[in-house]
Parts: sequence; C-alpha cells; structure tokens
Amino acid sequence: MEKDFHIGDIIRQKLQEQERSGAWLARKLYTDPSNMSKLLKRKHLDAGLLLHISLILGENLFNYYSDAYTEKRQE
Repeated sequence: MEKDFHIGDIIRQKLQEQERSGAWLARKLYTDPSNMSKLLKRKHLDAGLLLHISLILGENLFNYYSDAYTEKRQE
C-alpha cells in the first residue's frame, strides 16, 4: 500500500471493477452526475461521505486511511 493515495482515484477504480458508472453512484448518493466529476477529483473525503460511498460500493474505503496510518506510525 502506498502511503499517499487519492481516494477519488480509488473510488473510480472500484466503480470500474464493479462495472458501474459515476452516474450510477450519483443516483445512489442522490446528487447530480455533474457533481461526481468533482468528487472523483478530490484527494480526500469527509468521513460521513466516505462511509456512505463505502456502504454503496460494499468496500471498506477506510482501510486505505488505516493502512496509511499504520505505515506512517512505523516510520
């Protein structure tokens, strides 16, 4: 795991793996699809939004932060 990661890129990757679109995620988040482009460009998200997206995708996206924490503590 790389210490520095971009959560928007990870979400985009998970959508591709699940053969889902940004528009699909936007519908699940009850937001306009144009907002997805902005969201996926963000390096970090607030915890509430990250939890919601994690539940929608069925992926614990907090693991990326936990792994980065563990790596930084070992430096």
